[in-house]
Amino acid sequence: MPEQDGYDPGTPSWVDLTTPDLEGALRFYGGVFGWEFEDAGEEAGHYHQALVRGRRVAGLGPAQPGSPPMAYWTTYLSGTDVDAHAAAIAEAGGTVMFGPLEVTGQGRMLIAVDAEGAMFGIWEPQGHKGAQLVNENAALTWNQLMSRNLDGAARFLGSVFPYAFEALPETPFDAYRVFTISGRVVGGMLAMSEEVPAEAPPHWLTYFWLDDVDAGARRTQELGGELMREPQDSPYGRSATLRDPQGAVFAVIRGVN
Repeated sequence: MPEQDGYDPGTPSWVDLTTPDLEGALRFYGGVFGWEFEDAGEEAGHYHQALVRGRRVAGLGPAQPGSPPMAYWTTYLSGTDVDAHAAAIAEAGGTVMFGPLEVTGQGRMLIAVDAEGAMFGIWEPQGHKGAQLVNENAALTWNQLMSRNLDGAARFLGSVFPYAFEALPETPFDAYRVFTISGRVVGGMLAMSEEVPAEAPPHWLTYFWLDDVDAGARRTQELGGELMREPQDSPYGRSATLRDPQGAVFAVIRGVN
C-alpha cells in the first residue's frame, strides 16, 4: 500500500539527504521529483521534509560545519530501542558515529557504520513514523546495500535485526540477496563488482519510484546532475542511477506491478 503509518522493526522507513548546498538541493530535487518542501525551522537546523500530496516522503538537511564538501543519502532502519541497537552494532563489529539522540517528540536515532564501512541510520519512531508514502511516483520504493562482502554484511545485519536472507530467482546467492522480516522482503544486498573503484566505500543506495524513468534522467542532467547508469530494463522494472550536483548518488525505478 502506498500510504504508511508505521513500519516493522528492521524495515527501511526513512531516507534523508545531507548536503553542503541545501538551497541547490531543494531546487534540484524539486525539479526532478516535483517535491514540495516544509522547513522545520531554525531550531531544527532548517531540516526540510519533502512532500508528495502533503505526505512526507524524505528529508533534506544542511551539512554540519567541518563535514566533507559532498552530499549523501542515508537509509534509516526502523528500530525499537536505539540504545539496545547501538550495543548490538558495537558487538557485531560496527561503530556508532552519532547518537543515540532524542529528536524532541519525533523519535530517537543513531548513525552508524557496519563492519564493512557502510553508513546507515536507525530510527526509533515516536511522532514521526517514517515515510508516509511509498511505492508510488516520487516516493521511496527500495533500499539496497552495496557491499564487497555479502556474507559479512549479512552476519552484521542479522546481529542487529532478525533478518532472513534469500537469493533472487535465477541469481547467484553471492551476487544478490534480499533480506526479509517475518517472511516479507524489505530490502536488498548487491555485491560490488571489481569494476567499482577500490576507493568507493560500501554504501546504501536509495531508490525512488518514477513513473517515467527516462524523463527523470533527462531532468537530472538538465538540472546539473549526472547520469551514472543509463535507463535500462530488468525483470524488476526500468531503472537508472543518478547523481545530484553536490555528489549524492540515488536511483530511480518504475517497478513492475
